[in-house]
Amino acid sequence: MNGLTFDIAHLLAGGLVLVSFMMLYQDRLFALINVFALHAIVLALSVAWQAYIQDAHHLYVTAAIALIFKAIVIPVGLHRIIQRLGIHRDIETAVGIEPTMLAGIGLVALSMVLMLRVTPDADPLAREDLAFALSIILLGLLVMVTRRNAVSQVVGFMSLENGLVLAATGAKGMPLVVEISVAFSILIAFIVIGVFLFRIRERFDSVDVGALDDYRGEHR
Repeated sequence: MNGLTFDIAHLLAGGLVLVSFMMLYQDRLFALINVFALHAIVLALSVAWQAYIQDAHHLYVTAAIALIFKAIVIPVGLHRIIQRLGIHRDIETAVGIEPTMLAGIGLVALSMVLMLRVTPDADPLAREDLAFALSIILLGLLVMVTRRNAVSQVVGFMSLENGLVLAATGAKGMPLVVEISVAFSILIAFIVIGVFLFRIRERFDSVDVGALDDYRGEHR
């Protein structure tokens, strides 16, 4: 049973890394948001499994929050924002897909080597989850760096936060009050980001962050 427990946890955490690569590959906004919803679903399953094997019932609340807010509420909200703003559906990238994927592979390898070396005495399950979590965080940062569209950068930021949740739950969880406060912080950040997107679209007639660089360049 211990081997099966480890294998399932390993499969779910590895699935999150795989879905992160799917996010890197997307070049359409709607597809990117749908993949993020899948990312949140896999996260909810991973956290629920951690709740089961750790006998930590409060982690079921974390799984429910991830499922409701990140897999349903936020993706639906982003879809509506895109429709309201009339944003171009293609995602402009600062770097091509192929170099981005290669960079992602390198970051995952770096995460595995680094985390497994600095945690030699940790629980094997926690070590694996922390290594996968660091990979997800770095891949989320890579999404933010390589995408020029503000909406896709928001998605990258939220996928990065999914990695933080995986790390916290894999390391024997975190207090319930912290989980709830993090969930509401993410929801508030999403609302604020939505307002800023509307303001950016109204001011620059685009949500491409390159427009902000052009604007600053004109006033130097």
